[in-house]
Amino acid sequence: MKVLKLILIVVGILLIVFGLYNAFVPQEVVDIGPLEVSAKEGLNNQTLAMIALGVLALLAGVFVKNRR
Repeated sequence: MKVLKLILIVVGILLIVFGLYNAFVPQEVVDIGPLEVSAKEGLNNQTLAMIALGVLALLAGVFVKNRR
């Protein structure tokens, strides 16, 4: 159970970080000489779902009880 706990916590943290990174860091789309175009997607449904799943995995990892 300790391994499951550790995996859930790590996966939860990674999902939250990756979701926040996708939400707030603009992605470069086109870079042609002096012309630079970047797009910022913001909080879309996929990003919110990724963050929510990360929070659920983190909470599950924290509250999983060890068997004796």
